[in-house]
Amino acid sequence: MCVNHIDSKAGQLGVRDDNRSDFEEPFKISGMWQCSICTHENSTDNLSCELCGVLRDLSLYFNNISEAKDGAKCRHKYSGVSILARSLFTPSSTKSKAIVFSDGFKDSRNTTGNKQATMDALHKTYMTRKKRHINIVPFKFDTPSPDDMVVTGLKSSRNFRKVDTKVLVKDSVDVTGKKMIDNNILLTEKSTSMDPSASVQLDEVGGSSSNVPSSSQNTTLVLDHKLQHLSLESKPKNSKPNIKKATSVSHYKPEPWMLESEDQEICKQLSLAIVGHVDSGKSTLCGRLRHALGLISKKQMHKYEKEAKEKGKGSFAYAWAMDESSDERERGITMTVAVAYFNSEKYRVVLLDSPGHKDFVPNMISGATQADAAILVVDASIGSFEAGMGVNGIGQTKEHSQLIRSFGVENLIVAVNKMDVVEYSKERFQSIKSQLGIFLRSCGYKDSSVTWVPLSAMANENLVTASSDSRLLSWYNGDCLLKAIDSLPPPHRDVSRPLRLPICDVIASHTLGQVAVCGKVESGGIRTGSKVLVMPSGDIATVRTIERDSSTCSLARAGDNVAIGLHGIDPGHIVSGGVLCHPDFPVRVASHLELKVLVLEITMPILVGLQFELHIHHARVSARLVKILSSLDQKTGKALKKMPRLLTARQAAVVEVKLDKEVCVEEFSTLKALGRVFLRSQGNTVAVGIVTRILDQDLNLD
Repeated sequence: MCVNHIDSKAGQLGVRDDNRSDFEEPFKISGMWQCSICTHENSTDNLSCELCGVLRDLSLYFNNISEAKDGAKCRHKYSGVSILARSLFTPSSTKSKAIVFSDGFKDSRNTTGNKQATMDALHKTYMTRKKRHINIVPFKFDTPSPDDMVVTGLKSSRNFRKVDTKVLVKDSVDVTGKKMIDNNILLTEKSTSMDPSASVQLDEVGGSSSNVPSSSQNTTLVLDHKLQHLSLESKPKNSKPNIKKATSVSHYKPEPWMLESEDQEICKQLSLAIVGHVDSGKSTLCGRLRHALGLISKKQMHKYEKEAKEKGKGSFAYAWAMDESSDERERGITMTVAVAYFNSEKYRVVLLDSPGHKDFVPNMISGATQADAAILVVDASIGSFEAGMGVNGIGQTKEHSQLIRSFGVENLIVAVNKMDVVEYSKERFQSIKSQLGIFLRSCGYKDSSVTWVPLSAMANENLVTASSDSRLLSWYNGDCLLKAIDSLPPPHRDVSRPLRLPICDVIASHTLGQVAVCGKVESGGIRTGSKVLVMPSGDIATVRTIERDSSTCSLARAGDNVAIGLHGIDPGHIVSGGVLCHPDFPVRVASHLELKVLVLEITMPILVGLQFELHIHHARVSARLVKILSSLDQKTGKALKKMPRLLTARQAAVVEVKLDKEVCVEEFSTLKALGRVFLRSQGNTVAVGIVTRILDQDLNLD
């Protein structure tokens, strides 16, 4: 870049051919001193110039001091001041000498008579010889600038992305030899050293050329372009986490402590989802069962009864043992999945009390997806059972049965509740069993995997002990509810695969800390002090503590429902629907999936372009149906028709969907818990299915 330099008087400037400042005898006036910059006469009482503010004794800041013959130091009028600086305050002359630069080249002039040269050439020419070489340390972008600290606050939890000076991800080398990566992820580049003694050579038109390699100049230009688009905010939408490429799962070997459960006398944990139509008595059943087992004290129960009567809802006393929020108690319905524990002879049972109202089916899906088995609660009273079956539409008894089967639950207990209302009628029980049994078989349940138990939760009949009512004993001699739970087969624990813990909820407590998550360990194991990879953010965290049923434990294995306290990670990087996984075996992250789905009882056909909400483990995301690849025969699984225009009720098909954002997912053949999906539209579940193929390219970078 060229600049115009104002001519100055050669005699006043004292410019020599060797570019050195001429020294003269000090200019002295009694009681006055002359400013070396603007030549203003100042009183000796002033330490700085009244006009320009320059300090009187510049020798404190500059090293240009001339030595007198007698050895005393004296300051020259122009001591320490460059020719370029003095020329700004010196009147111009009509006659000027040609200036010869250090390389012997004379200056060029434009039409106005002003000199033309590059800034670098002027810098080398007019600076004094001792100050000619200046080392400028480049700014490092590995920490926030002062402006960033002011904008975001000194105590902001926002983390700025730092340049990794050692490890690069997915390198690609361009023609200049500079390593780059896509998606606005910052990178490091080798600094190019320049020869300090290199002189600048001017070309014929006043431009400059340097002996610095052209690749270094190109690299600098590319870096400048990158810095113009640098953002210290959160990661761009399409940015991909910096994650080590996943090692093949076949190379994973479980650690010895994961396999020691057989040697320890620990009850196996059984996650039991309580589902059914709204007002069928699910929460009352859970509260009554825990009270009968002595887990709710008389004092606490008396408190629930008193509060329920004050609200005019005396029959809700046992339900309030599960529904603790004010909104749930005010409305008299369960809105979120409540978790409670009790011990049976065989299992450590985790009760997942799910909401029955259709408005809260998404919450039911998020919580009950952890279930190993389920209890389907049915209201035996006249009209209530029919409402749950959906005489005038799809009832929640049907929808919950389909969803539970889609969760992978094969063993089901049907609790026919409120039998006291129908006088423990055998005919009513058989009628319910006949109608509901046909539907359950259509959902894929086997008759041998379904247990039918008539009971009354409010009257405590046939819950933990055999019924004492003669009306029920006259025709039923089966197990009570508690024995039916113990008769369920034990769940399979998959410790042969790497850690996968879908995050059900993000919580905070005094014992767990400010950053904690809860969920079910689907595979592998986890223990305190171990490192975990939090997806989809890609951050590494350390396990601080583990709790099971509010009791601290040192480890958890597949099948355990636990709460885990973490440290070393920003709380904003943890979301419900994320996954804790093994650092060397990260879960896949994708937004383009191929699904095999079964369409449920719908009234409107499904067309390409349908916008719906996709549920997968605890994640919920908007999605769009991109393509219907084929319709399938439900019995054989073979393709019936390629590229059908639409799908109707009870049809099976292979479809392709695109999600609005990426989710943690695995193919169903790899891990069932992370490969099941549910499609909901306009408040209804329209289809259930599995992930057959992840169409995104592998997002785990090298």
